[in-house]
Amino acid sequence: MAQNTTQYDDYLTPIRRLLVWMVLLFLIAVFVLWRIDNPRVERFRAVIIDAIIPNMNWAIAPATTAVNLVRDFKSYAEVIEQNQELRRELQRMKSWKEAAIQLEQENARLLELNNLKLNPKFTFVSGIVIADSGSPFSQSVLLNVGERDGIVDGWPAMDGLGLVGRIAGIGSTSSRVMLLTDASSRVPIVVQPSGQEALVSGDNTLNPLIEFLKDTSLVRPGDRIVTSGRGGTLPPDLLIGQLVLDPHKRLRVKLAADYERLKFVRVLRDQSGEKILGAGNLLLPKLKDSSPKPTHPLVD
Repeated sequence: MAQNTTQYDDYLTPIRRLLVWMVLLFLIAVFVLWRIDNPRVERFRAVIIDAIIPNMNWAIAPATTAVNLVRDFKSYAEVIEQNQELRRELQRMKSWKEAAIQLEQENARLLELNNLKLNPKFTFVSGIVIADSGSPFSQSVLLNVGERDGIVDGWPAMDGLGLVGRIAGIGSTSSRVMLLTDASSRVPIVVQPSGQEALVSGDNTLNPLIEFLKDTSLVRPGDRIVTSGRGGTLPPDLLIGQLVLDPHKRLRVKLAADYERLKFVRVLRDQSGEKILGAGNLLLPKLKDSSPKPTHPLVD
């Protein structure tokens, strides 16, 4: 058995060597053939390529498929990266959009504030709302203008559209505005065009009540409501809002002032109104002393 194996190896070894030399000579011949620069050889090379390459598609297909898969994977990875970048850019654009909308709204309110038509006798001081102390029990805001700017208790405060409230406390550099929605707020009004006089009473809601209206049949929802000037605490003809009906058929005011976006306020200098020198005087004015003044004995 060992002798047969040895004889088989003796026959196989020369054949292997012959095949190796034949392959080596073939590769050298191909190399030399592809290096010769001659028109005839070039035509011969073209003939060989045309004869071999079409029949080698089956061998080239896996390599081509692999290359296409790698290329597609790279393209897919690039698409994913671009998609993530676009998502980040979209998120940034959304934040910029929100900022732009807020600036646009703020600019619109400023423009409305500047274009507000007021009585020529009024001058004003513009202030910024620096704090909102609104709660279920009180409705007021703080402004960044105060006694230093000439603000006086009782002066009306408006935004770009309508009456917000009136000054109810001043400091050196700040002041407090009691809003029309505050439960302590009472403002004499006139309902136009009927001319009915009434009172707007705050109840800590965005739509204050209308009270003491003599004849409700003369008014209807949508009527314009302005200050009447009664009592001397507020000047007349300041816009408050429109008359509306609540679900319980009670008369209320849809305020013209935008309380949800209240940022800029214009305080009117009302020099014609009654001067309020103290909180008590807002409710009960000081009575004049009617008793006879004592005369000096030396004066006739």
